[in-house]
Amino acid sequence: MKAPLPLTTVIRPYAWGSPTAFPAMFGTPATGEPQAELWIGAHPGAPSTVDGVALGELIGRDPYGMVGARGVDAFGPVLPYLLKVLAVDAPLSLQVHPTTAQAEEGFARENAAGVPIDDPARTYKDPFHKPEMVCALTDFHGLCGFRAPGDAAGLLESLGVPEVGEWVRVLRAEPAGAALRTVFEQMLDPGAHEIRAAVEAALTGRADDHPDLAVYADLARACPGDPGVTAALLLNHVRLAPGEAAFLGAGVPHAYLGGVAVEVMANSDNVLRCGLTPKHIDVPELMRVVDFEPARPCLVPADQGEPGRYGYRPPIAEFGLVRHELAGDAEHPLPAGVPQIVLCVEGAEIVLEAAERVTLRPGQAAFLPAGATGARLSGTGTAYRALPPGLLPASNASNVANVANVANVANVANASDASDASTASSASS
Repeated sequence: MKAPLPLTTVIRPYAWGSPTAFPAMFGTPATGEPQAELWIGAHPGAPSTVDGVALGELIGRDPYGMVGARGVDAFGPVLPYLLKVLAVDAPLSLQVHPTTAQAEEGFARENAAGVPIDDPARTYKDPFHKPEMVCALTDFHGLCGFRAPGDAAGLLESLGVPEVGEWVRVLRAEPAGAALRTVFEQMLDPGAHEIRAAVEAALTGRADDHPDLAVYADLARACPGDPGVTAALLLNHVRLAPGEAAFLGAGVPHAYLGGVAVEVMANSDNVLRCGLTPKHIDVPELMRVVDFEPARPCLVPADQGEPGRYGYRPPIAEFGLVRHELAGDAEHPLPAGVPQIVLCVEGAEIVLEAAERVTLRPGQAAFLPAGATGARLSGTGTAYRALPPGLLPASNASNVANVANVANVANVANASDASDASTASSASS
């Protein structure tokens, strides 16, 4: 019988992170520097460890006991997901992620060109796709997916800047995907710097008169002169309340702007950027990968199973999330046969018990091997549990969610403001 393994995790100090969020929520030491991402998993970039041994190494020693026979058959002897907590205090890069086929081709191409894997100018770090889902712990907001071209044209017109007239014409006259591709590419072109300067001046000077522009004015102040500020006007602004979640598939342009959230993704590090960042930018490659069809954000409803258990099931096999609200004597049984990570985010303590008992406090996590049986959660507080739902038998599907397919689920929170979308899920806590 396998026992739960307490994990030592890594906080990554990216510049966009918050210096106060993790210390306030998890009691971690404040360093005075940004603390951006808490990584929990087996990714080699910042692996979690068990008594000093990387989780990925332990999985390699015993793949069938750690990730299970179904996991090895489906994904290989690896953990197919990476769990994070994000503390966003400044805009992240405007970015997209590739499909598996695009990642395989790009990875092979850069290998053949002799680009070192750790070269900051390298675009593809591995041959895998990187879909992801973010679930808000605090009010959380960002940019996600292209607006309808007519909506984008209206937003540009509200700037009162004559220089954007041709972009407005294209957005109103040409087919949606072609129009968005043309305008997005021109917005990122170095030759458009004078138009972008006029847009930024309008944003910072008139945003108070146009509430729909406020978030883009904040971007202009945070990233002056960055092409991503103007390009962001083509994207939906989405707000998530605590407990609400959004899924981002391949090709969807996005940038997180503020708040704290749990994030789970396929175990990849492939990010293609075009703005709002000092990191490597590869606009031509990004243009090959972006999906230019307008779409509302794919918002994932929280499906309530037994009391205190809420499942988030995105349209992907590698990962799902379950939120556990535990109090009193309640126990939540956990399925066997799949590799799971349990993260405590709030409360006094969460107890994970199988062959042995592990107590977790906010910010602490444990890995539950696939070979563990009879596992259960108890205690007082809130925990998030990540697992690959594609490995669950149909009879155990309620351990993630009772909805079969949440692709394209979305709601407009405020009909008078088409730029702001949020879930209408009843799972907010």
